[in-house]
Amino acid sequence: MRAAREVFSELGYDAATFQAIAIRADLTRPAINHYFASKRILFGEVLELTNKGVVAAGSERAQAATSLVGRLQAFIAAAVAADSDDRSAAAFLVTAVLESQRHPELKLSQNDALESSRQFVKWAVEEAISSGELTVETDVDAVVEMLVAVLWGMGFYAGFVGGHEELESITEQLSLLLEQRLWQLRTDPTVAE
Repeated sequence: MRAAREVFSELGYDAATFQAIAIRADLTRPAINHYFASKRILFGEVLELTNKGVVAAGSERAQAATSLVGRLQAFIAAAVAADSDDRSAAAFLVTAVLESQRHPELKLSQNDALESSRQFVKWAVEEAISSGELTVETDVDAVVEMLVAVLWGMGFYAGFVGGHEELESITEQLSLLLEQRLWQLRTDPTVAE
């Protein structure tokens, strides 16, 4: 499964072949065909497994947190932990979103990582409104999409750009930003900007 995830991430759905996956997994192509009748079935299985390991794990871990920032931190921490020694999980989830745009038949509602993360973020934002952490005037849809864009941008970074250490540092800075601990607000109106 890891070999398939890596090949799908690196080559994309169309260019990925059972032969390329077999070589990466040190198996024969017929061995893969024995377990998966088609590339689409294999892609779906990899998507389900990866979605559970990253998005579902992050959502589950976040349930125990009591604030929006805490929930986002828990979600990201679980995703980072799931991907700590294997960048292909984040890369594959990002690739799967792109591939589902090119190939709508690959978009399986029960394994849609983008939609799952969107539902998690919407829940977290609505909980923050209910608790008074965010105002009732909050534009829920806009805030949800902004936070989803941040999370998926971090997923792209984790899968294709930076390493684990860089991602941990970025996650820490994002947490500080969301907690308003990076701001230096000026209270003296006579101080020049």
